[in-house]
Amino acid sequence: MKKVVARISLREHKSDFAYWQTQPYAARLAALEQIRQEYHRWKYGVQPRFQRVCRIVKRK
Repeated sequence: MKKVVARISLREHKSDFAYWQTQPYAARLAALEQIRQEYHRWKYGVQPRFQRVCRIVKRK
């Protein structure tokens, strides 16, 4: 495999926003979920899980 590098000026650089606007909603959501998971692994070193939720209910 051959490595290819292209130098362009900042003015010629295309916007990431324009690319993501062309992607379908499901693809954008999947990419966002991937970024969220990678952030949690980087920040906390673990896979995020559901928290336990306890609710106290008064009964008569």
